[in-house]
Amino acid sequence: MKLHPGLRLRSAVSEAEIIVIRAPAEEVDLRCGGVPVIAHDQLAAPGPGDGHDLLIGKRYSDNTGELEVLVTKAGSGQLALGDEPLTIKAARALPSSD
Repeated sequence: MKLHPGLRLRSAVSEAEIIVIRAPAEEVDLRCGGVPVIAHDQLAAPGPGDGHDLLIGKRYSDNTGELEVLVTKAGSGQLALGDEPLTIKAARALPSSD
């Protein structure tokens, strides 16, 4: 699937919804709960979760930083780029104000 910033997607197996923040130039295999994500306007058939909960307002990224998504609606299912799980992007540390 070809991704671009601002693209709204949803999980095909849970209530989770995401927005693409940063995307690589090439096509990618973005999955949630082991199933490819679908367009936001398509209907999903939620099933049993896989034990991973997506947290609303959190950004998830791959290990290279080329792909970044924002969860806009919480749900279950692990986000992954192919077989590589995405991780929660840590907040940047603010400088100390001594």
